[in-house]
Amino acid sequence: MQFVKTADLKPGMRLAKPIYNKMGVLLYERDTLLTMQGINSIENFGLIGIFILEPAEPVPPLSREDLEFEQFQTIYVFKLKENMDRLQANQAPVSLSDLVRDIQTHYGSLDHKLNFAQNLRSSADFVYKHSISVGILCAMITNQMHLPAAEQTALITAALLYDFGYLYVPQTVLDKGDDLTTADKDFIQLNLERGYETLRPDRGDYKFPVHTLDIIQQIIFKNSRTLKVKEPADNIRLLVDILAVADEFDHLTAMNINKPPISEIAAMGRLKKDKATYNPLVLSALAECIHILPTGACVDLSDGEKALVLAENPADFLHPMVLKFSTNMIYDLSDPVINKSLKITDIMKTMDNRIALDKDSVKHFVSDAYIKETADRFRKVKLQIAQHNQSKLEQKAASALMSSASVIPQDALGTEKPLAQKKPRKKMKLR
Repeated sequence: MQFVKTADLKPGMRLAKPIYNKMGVLLYERDTLLTMQGINSIENFGLIGIFILEPAEPVPPLSREDLEFEQFQTIYVFKLKENMDRLQANQAPVSLSDLVRDIQTHYGSLDHKLNFAQNLRSSADFVYKHSISVGILCAMITNQMHLPAAEQTALITAALLYDFGYLYVPQTVLDKGDDLTTADKDFIQLNLERGYETLRPDRGDYKFPVHTLDIIQQIIFKNSRTLKVKEPADNIRLLVDILAVADEFDHLTAMNINKPPISEIAAMGRLKKDKATYNPLVLSALAECIHILPTGACVDLSDGEKALVLAENPADFLHPMVLKFSTNMIYDLSDPVINKSLKITDIMKTMDNRIALDKDSVKHFVSDAYIKETADRFRKVKLQIAQHNQSKLEQKAASALMSSASVIPQDALGTEKPLAQKKPRKKMKLR
C-alpha cells in the first residue's frame, strides 16, 4: 500500500480505501480500478491524495464497524465544516447539536473497544478531521468513566470547537508544520483566542451546552499571555483533562501529509511519562476504549525479535501474551520475571496506520490446543484484574464528581451558575 497524491493518480490504480461523499454515500469501493472519470471526480471532491494498493496486494481486511467508522467520519467532517463556516460568518450553527448527538449515540455508549483509524490530513482540512477524531475519543472516554450525559454532551461540543480559531490562521503559516517560529506560535495563539471570542457571545437563537465554553476557555488560555483563567471546579477539571489527552493522542497518531504518525503504543508511552500534564486516570480509560495491542498485532520486542499478540491483556495493554516467531514459544509479558528482560518496543502498522495482520492470520498460530488453552486461561485471569481496576477507576471518577457537587462553577466573567443535577446516561449498544 502506498499514498499517492491526487495529481499523480493514473488509470488502472486500485483503491485501498473506500471513498464516500459528504452524505456518506459510497462512491468508490475498495479494490476499484481508477479511470480518468474517477480521477476527475477525486480532484473535484477535494481529496489531497488516496491510498493505492500494489498490483498484487490483496485487499486489507476491514470489519463492518471499521467501514462504518470511515463512513461516519466523512459525514461528520462535512457537517462540522458547515457549522464552522456559519460560526465564522457570525451566524448560529444549524446542525451542531445534531452532530454532537450523533457522535454521542454511536460512540458515547460503546460496550467494546474500537479500532480507531484516522483520516489522512493536510493543513487545509486538519481542523475538521482532528476535531471529529477528538470528539469521538472524548465520547468514548466519558462513557468509559461513566460521566453524566450532560457533561458528555458539553465535552463533545467543546472538542468539536476548541480549535475553531485555526480557521483564522493563513495556510502559509499552517503549512510550516513543526517549523513554527516564536512569532508564528504567538500569532496562532492570538487567533485561537479570537476564535473563542467568536464563540463566547450569547446568541438569542443558539446557546452552547452548559460548561462547553468553560472547557474551551481552559484549553485556549492555558498558555495565554493576555488572560489567566481561574482554576476550574473538579468536574470541569476532569473534562479538561479528558480533552487534553484526546487532543494530544490524536495529534501524535494521526496520518499527516507532512509528517508520519507514531504508533498508539508509542503515543501512550509518551503521554504516560508526563503525569503532570496528562491525567493517568484518563489515560487508563483511553486504553480501555481503543485497541492498542490487539490480538493479531505484530510487534517489535526489546531483544530485536518480532512476535504476534495472541491475547490482549485487559488489565495492562503493554503486557499481552505473545508468540515469538523465531522460537515459536509463548511469553506472558505480564509475568514480572519475563517482562524484566523482554518488552514490547513498538507495533507494526500498515501505511494507513492499521494493524498489519488480521484475525484470520492469527488462527494459523492458535490452532494448537495447548496454545489455545493457554491463551484462554490468560484472558480469563487478566479480565478479572481489568474488571477490578475498572471498578477502582469508576470510584475515583465518582469521587471527583462528588467533591465538586457543592462547588458553584464560574464563567469567564465571574458570574455564578447553579450546578444542575445530572443523571447517568443509560448504556446503549452500537446500532
